[in-house]
Amino acid sequence: MSLAIQTVGLRHKVASSFEIAHLDMAVPAGSVYGFLGPNGAGKTTVIRLLLGLLKPDGGAITVLGESMPQHYASVLARVGYVPERPHLYPSISIEEAIRLHRAFFPTWDQRWADELAGQFGLDVTRKLSALSKGENGKVMMLLALAQKPELLVLDEPTDGLDPVVRRDLLAALLDYVTDREATVLISSHLVHELERICDWIGLLDHGRMVTQMPMQEFKNGLKRLRVGKAPLALDNAPFTLLSRERTHASGEQWLVQGWNPDMQEYLVSAGVALREVVDLDLEDGFVELLRSSRDNHE
Repeated sequence: MSLAIQTVGLRHKVASSFEIAHLDMAVPAGSVYGFLGPNGAGKTTVIRLLLGLLKPDGGAITVLGESMPQHYASVLARVGYVPERPHLYPSISIEEAIRLHRAFFPTWDQRWADELAGQFGLDVTRKLSALSKGENGKVMMLLALAQKPELLVLDEPTDGLDPVVRRDLLAALLDYVTDREATVLISSHLVHELERICDWIGLLDHGRMVTQMPMQEFKNGLKRLRVGKAPLALDNAPFTLLSRERTHASGEQWLVQGWNPDMQEYLVSAGVALREVVDLDLEDGFVELLRSSRDNHE
């Protein structure tokens, strides 16, 4: 599998109480990778490390086949970036921002920039200081897309935007991915939004990668089992038992990863009474995995 982004043992100390610790991350080329985590999990810090905006304390970073931050200039020429907060001069107009951005990217597509401005309903003569948060978000997405990048890195691109603006931005993003087969790393805590567009996910918490896997594998394999006659220990279980809690005198609720229906035979052989298998959506799974990970690290 070809990777657009890879980190091995990445370390970066942010403060005495927080660090990115031995982070292994793999973003397949051509994927839409949802980088999930609660606020304060370290997602923005990781993104800044990937883009050479911060220097790692250890480990290795490869982006589009090149080492970072050693080759940041050649890598960033191929990357479109929408930061968590706009970084443009508020005193210039949208048109001036487009001209300024265009000067740095030989792959810039002005015709498509004009089309996106029309699609987003932007008056390019307006100054950035006069724009709403939603309009600023559209400008940032336009600037990232019009340079025709191989990799798009989006840090909370729809946070605080109304549903109509979010829909417009995500539609433009998906059109681009379909046309160009580009890779997208999109960071968000709006889990339900990413469920519709991502084919891979990575879950970060307190600077640690809790899990990363294809979206379909996550949705199919992460289940809540309601069982009876649960033994104290499970030997050679074909699934990963992430957490268990007693629900009443003879029953328990398990969170398991890697489940498939054939595994019911194992439960029968272990004397476990399977009462219900509950499907989890991405948000439920996100919450359960965070809870399980934190319990295991207390």
